[in-house]
Amino acid sequence: MTALPYLAIELLTVSGVENLLGDFLRARRQATTVERAGLLRGTGNRRTPGLRRDEVAMLAGVSVDYYIRLEQGRERSPSDAVLNALVGVFGLDHEAAEHLYELARSARGSFRRTHVADRVCPSVLRLVNNWERALAFVVNRRLDVLAKNAAAAAFHEGLSDSDNLLRLTFLNPASREVFLDWEREARFMVAHMRAAVGADLDDPSVLALVEELSLASEAFHHIWGNYNIRIKAPDMGRYHHHRVGDLTLWLATFAIDGATGQRLFVAHAEPGTPSDDALARLSASRR
Repeated sequence: MTALPYLAIELLTVSGVENLLGDFLRARRQATTVERAGLLRGTGNRRTPGLRRDEVAMLAGVSVDYYIRLEQGRERSPSDAVLNALVGVFGLDHEAAEHLYELARSARGSFRRTHVADRVCPSVLRLVNNWERALAFVVNRRLDVLAKNAAAAAFHEGLSDSDNLLRLTFLNPASREVFLDWEREARFMVAHMRAAVGADLDDPSVLALVEELSLASEAFHHIWGNYNIRIKAPDMGRYHHHRVGDLTLWLATFAIDGATGQRLFVAHAEPGTPSDDALARLSASRR
């Protein structure tokens, strides 16, 4: 029998299904400091990063045994009251809280995601191609690039692995020259896929991508293990293109109605700035 890759083993519980809820709680517990939780640090060195399980249980108003069972995947039906308490203990923002609720629904067996083909509808393609002074492209939950306009095609020209934003970021060394704030971009890409995939990590194509990147990139493996959640792109990004130089761009993402998991990414510049002129040159070079 072929051994499962390390990450696949990490994602499976003794019952053979993902313990995504427990993984998320464990990651958030380890990332929450005692100061953030409003506790006194006390004396001596703490061997546990972040909070201890008994501290989370006390703050959430549940028994230590109950909380341990949640992390281990042996308790799969936490009440809304418990979930709300955990949101407060870990200081989760809206996106992370929604992710927690989705994982809980999945653990209860009341979550079912509808899959759609990775086909971009013609009206969205026209919208993407009509953006002449912006980078515009459509991605799926895995951050595969499904469609891009002329400016985005020119921006990615010559970059290997640009068919998937995660592969581009973590497997292509040139990405560290293209993304001037590489670590921020990398953390956002991983957090975005975490949020987009949600409780549907049993999708073989998603799991295969996570395994591939974890084995090939220590940076990805570390960031993935932090279990951060974020759909909204940073407001601004700084980039470098070998032909047009540095660009400072405003970023936005939009869900595409009727196409589950697809999102439209748009990056544009302030009118009249050098970055705006650079985008115009990129777009013109592909006509």
